[in-house]
Amino acid sequence: MKNTTTIYNTVLTIAGSDSGGCAGIQADIKSISANGGFATTAITAITAQNTLGVNAIYPIPTNEIKNQIITVLSDINVGAIKIGMLQSSQIIKTVTETLKEYKDIPIVIDPVMVASSGHNLLDNSALDALKLLLPMATLLTPNIPEALILLDIDTISPDNMPKMAKKIGKTYKTSVLLKGGHLENCTSLMDVLYVYDTDSLHNFSKTQIDTKNTHGTGCTLSSAIATHLALGNTLKDAVQKGITYTHQAIVAGKSKKLGKGNGPVDHFYKLY
Repeated sequence: MKNTTTIYNTVLTIAGSDSGGCAGIQADIKSISANGGFATTAITAITAQNTLGVNAIYPIPTNEIKNQIITVLSDINVGAIKIGMLQSSQIIKTVTETLKEYKDIPIVIDPVMVASSGHNLLDNSALDALKLLLPMATLLTPNIPEALILLDIDTISPDNMPKMAKKIGKTYKTSVLLKGGHLENCTSLMDVLYVYDTDSLHNFSKTQIDTKNTHGTGCTLSSAIATHLALGNTLKDAVQKGITYTHQAIVAGKSKKLGKGNGPVDHFYKLY
């Protein structure tokens, strides 16, 4: 009998650890696994947090972050990289320099700046360093508050989301998924994908879900998209599949409870 070997579709997530299990590396691993990928990790920081908020952040030394990335990539065939919380300019510069040697791997960057609790996850000196990393991305996935920071503007409306998504893409020379989940007073939400290579815009509509269990949705979505890129999907298809998965995970988790604050989505709803 002929032996056949199946290679895992692997994603490397470079992000911080969430001790509460809702976001960060923990959410990334769940999302990657639920979408058919194999998760490898490079942890950038350890956080003490729960559903109520972030109590402390402990950065990992930069040489150990670099060591994690190189050790994984020197052995394992990684199909995509997801980048989440980097927190400091030193960490961002380390990740940027390290990944310059792996330009053929698609990169999805979730430009994490503020936690859902309002805690600042990116120090003030890091923004300029982050802007040098962003052009390395295959896709950026900012939410509205992050987009405001990236564009240095005060407001984004549903009507000008396509224009703002394109502006971010042109500014940082990459594709952008601008997420509309933070828009207020909307029953129907829209995410806008700007594809840099084709200079095209694509809208993805979804129904607003009445739930506070949305802790980690940005991590979940960006990891799902990275996984579908690793599986060989086009950027548009990977985004569509990531959005659909995340939306259904929010729906499945809306009536469940974890802790006293903002709970997680149900990453493994397909198993029940």
